Order: sequence, then C-alpha cells, then structure tokens
Amino acid sequence: MDLGIAGRRALVLGGNRNMGLAIARALAAEGARVAIAARDRAALEAAGAAIPAVPFRLDLSDTASLPGFADAVAAGFGAPEILINNTGGPAYGGASGRGEADWEEAFRGMALSVIRLTDLFLPAMRAARWGRVLTVVSTGAVQPIPVLGISNSIRAGLIAWSKTLSAEVAAEGVTVNCLMPGRVGTERVHLTDAATAAREGVPVETVRARSQAAIPMGRYAEPAEIAACAAFAVSAPAAYMTGATLRVDGGFVRHV
Repeated sequence: MDLGIAGRRALVLGGNRNMGLAIARALAAEGARVAIAARDRAALEAAGAAIPAVPFRLDLSDTASLPGFADAVAAGFGAPEILINNTGGPAYGGASGRGEADWEEAFRGMALSVIRLTDLFLPAMRAARWGRVLTVVSTGAVQPIPVLGISNSIRAGLIAWSKTLSAEVAAEGVTVNCLMPGRVGTERVHLTDAATAAREGVPVETVRARSQAAIPMGRYAEPAEIAACAAFAVSAPAAYMTGATLRVDGGFVRHV
C-alpha cells in the first residue's frame, strides 16, 4: 500500500531511540522528510545520521523554550505536516504520596509540552488543509500499571485532549489520534520490569515471565511493529480516521 506521505515533512519527538527512532525510520522508509527532536545531543545526532533525519535538540520540560524551538524547526526544516508526540515517562511510583513537584514536572514534560507544541504547529496544518497529529500514550491510561501512577494519570488526560482537539480541526483536513502501545521490548519496559521486581522483592525474570504470560501473544512487541501502525495512522489512506486511540498491545488490554 502506498501511504501517500512521500515528501511530507514529519517531526518525531523522542526520535533518537526506542519507539521514536523506529517511527522515524518507518516514516523515512515511506519517503517522508523526517526531523527528530530529543534532549540527548549525542544520541540525537547519531540517530539523525543513521535514519537520515534532521536533528533538533529539545528539552520538553523547558516549556518556555518551545516557541523558539518551533521557529527553529520552521526555519531549518519547514513547518511539520506530520507531528509525532512521543515523550518519556516520569519516575516510578504509585499515585499516592507523590510530591507536588513530581506531578508538576511530569505534567510539564509529558502533557503541557505536547499541547503547546501541537498548538504551535497546528496553524500551518490548518492553512494547508492537511495534517496529522499522533500522540503516543500507554495501555496504563486504560489499564493502570501499579508502578506508573503519574504516567497512567497524565496519559489518560492526553487521550481526552486528543479526542477533544480532533473534533475542532477535522473539517480542515487535520487528523488527531493516539497510538497506545502495549509492552514493547525497549529500555523503558525493561526498567519497568526491574522496578516492579524491586517493589515485590522477586527476581526480574519472574516479573518478565509473568508480564509476557498476561499478553495473549505471549511476548513483548518489537518497536518496528509499533512503528508500522504509526506510519499508517499518519498516512493519506487514514484520512477518515480521527479522534481514535489505536491499541497495539498483543491483546493485553482486556476490555472492548
């Protein structure tokens, strides 16, 4: 299938590693012009050379810098027609007993940054009457993960924001969707398994085996499998799909 995004400008946040890197590669393979943004300069430049993609350094927690970042992207790359909102996660822990600073820092880096950047890039998409906004969330938003209390809460809020925004821009040719991966074999998931093992006082192998047994497919996803779904979600053939949350979880979430 021709995804119809050859030559389109795509910006992938967190595109220097793991799922973000896989998504950037998938879009580049479809002929899109790709830019990636991340905080780790060395990893960012290495990924940019490998994809290839135009690298832009970005610290999502520094929300005051976002207008300048958007201007730099527009000047050095062009206004993105495809925006992949992919952020890291907060420190591990439950939902209770967390300090106010923990919540504020996580909200700024995971939600406010995404909302502000989307607002900055939306006018060009609306003017062109073509755009794609895809926000990567987590199954924890609908089936909470015990050691990710803050992440569960903020990701759920992003789904509601995305759904609300989708109706506001749908008539202008802009789609707004969420991508909800399940357990993916990335560094973050391995760290989550380790945090769960520490909390329960059991070997990490026990946690990993139990986690994979809870997935009907019996394994963690490969980043490329998530990236393939992301590429379709921002494609031309997906023009009538908006306001959706696409689960790519191997059947892990049990509700319909």
